[in-house]
Amino acid sequence: MTVPAPQTQPRRSDATRAAILRAARERFAADGYERATIRAIAADAQIDPSMVMRYYGSKEGLFAAAAEFDLRLPDLTPVPPEQLGETLVRHFLSRWDGDETLVALLRAASTNPGAAERMRDIFANQLTTAVAAFGTDPTTTARRAGLVASQVLGLAFTRYVVRLPPMVDTTPEDLVSWIAPTLQRYLTGTPGS
Repeated sequence: MTVPAPQTQPRRSDATRAAILRAARERFAADGYERATIRAIAADAQIDPSMVMRYYGSKEGLFAAAAEFDLRLPDLTPVPPEQLGETLVRHFLSRWDGDETLVALLRAASTNPGAAERMRDIFANQLTTAVAAFGTDPTTTARRAGLVASQVLGLAFTRYVVRLPPMVDTTPEDLVSWIAPTLQRYLTGTPGS
């Protein structure tokens, strides 16, 4: 006689996590990162606020887990090789200017390990995929993507988080003219060139 396999039911903690993430996504979308509170998210999920903290540790950790981040990188294959740096700088300035969730993630990543891991994943996966279109070996592709990320994240941090006056006051066109050659070298150059 065979015993039927027990039916697997989702664990209660999985359902709680899913409810928290669903409530957090809606609350962050409606109120933005700054105005959304753990209490409001917990109320939306119909749980005690301590459960949010138990599963996610902090508002930053919850935000990193809940928010969907797409860099919306352009297809770089039709871009003339000499315009790659300029194309990416323009794209990133437009993305950072138009999406407060990316700025909130950058803020959170500077103090929260979960948010930092999320930022690493986003840039490692999305940017490396875009850079891979140039056909370099995987190690070189990852290095090029990492160098581009260092510039883009540094720009974003000084312009949108720290709000360093020279970076905030510089026009997008001037930023493109200063930063595009560096990204260009990272994308198409060789070490030492």
